[in-house]
Amino acid sequence: MSTRDDMLTRIAAALEGADRIPPPQREYGATTPLPDIAATFVERVEDYRAVVERVAPDGIPAAVAAALSLATRVVIPPGLPREWVATLESVDGVEVVADQGDLSSDELDRFDSVVTAAAVGIAVTGTIVLDHGPDQGRRALSLVPDVHVCVVHESQLVGDVPESIAPLRDAVDAGRPLTWISGPSATSDIELERVEGVHGPRTLHVLLVGTDHPLPPA
Repeated sequence: MSTRDDMLTRIAAALEGADRIPPPQREYGATTPLPDIAATFVERVEDYRAVVERVAPDGIPAAVAAALSLATRVVIPPGLPREWVATLESVDGVEVVADQGDLSSDELDRFDSVVTAAAVGIAVTGTIVLDHGPDQGRRALSLVPDVHVCVVHESQLVGDVPESIAPLRDAVDAGRPLTWISGPSATSDIELERVEGVHGPRTLHVLLVGTDHPLPPA
């Protein structure tokens, strides 16, 4: 008998006849009641020094163009709705390129901005999750350009982290990565000076899309 087998035998003997610990309850966190889930999401995202704008569905193209008023080169995922960047494409001096997976890191670094959709928005933590489907593109797109404009629909909002697991399951089963974004990239040096843009975009601009009309400011 190996040492491992001897140890397990002793443990089994010690537990024989002992009361079994009931399995943990797994219903916790199934829902997080919030009086206004959209307002909570806006507040928490803004806490991270991100810009949040609430728009109606038909206002997305204009909002994207306004958020990127200083952009000159913008990269987008291959599956992003074309109408989202239609206004931006009509602006002189702005180049919009759909990534087909063939752009190198150096080439991506020459784009100043990126526009993506999102998979989930988590209200309590102010976190946006990308599951890198066609409207979000590969992970490098959201990490290399300096400005990230992200379109999140209210229907994609959940209360807290446990609730985000179910809508992300298909992406995990498909082997796609997940990127969890809580504000712009930021870190601190040894003197605790905040530095933004080290590990990802320096600016995060979130467009929270309401149902059928512009929503009042949070």
